Amino acid sequence: MCSYCGCEAITIIGRFMAEHTEIRNALTRLRAGCTARDAEEVVAAATIMRELLHPHTVSEEVGLFAVMREDDLFTDHIESLCAEHASLDDLLERIAAGAHDRYPEFEHTLQHHIDREDNGLFPAAHIAMSGPDWERIEALTPPPA
Repeated sequence: MCSYCGCEAITIIGRFMAEHTEIRNALTRLRAGCTARDAEEVVAAATIMRELLHPHTVSEEVGLFAVMREDDLFTDHIESLCAEHASLDDLLERIAAGAHDRYPEFEHTLQHHIDREDNGLFPAAHIAMSGPDWERIEALTPPPA
């Protein structure tokens, strides 16, 4: 989590960072299930992860990402983050379907993705976005699940 620029004080960024913490915490159960090769536990843990991850990524994409994408400076970066969202969804589904050996790839991809947002995109948004931008982002972003 970014702790140097104060971006977490912006309501929507603070929310996304808190959701990142919840998502990271959910890794523990998924990791344990995959390590034990416990199919029932993996499905249950993947369901929890999906319930945290999907609303979060949709909220990012329709709010913050949609507004930032309007600036050519951020378009490619936003596209790569959206591609990572899709990759995470795919990996999670494969793990839930029995590909427990894909868990390390999922965790690495997720941790790297969160780091790119918390320590890259969110501080950049803090600098680049203005009051009217944040009002639009808030209006476009669905409330927390």
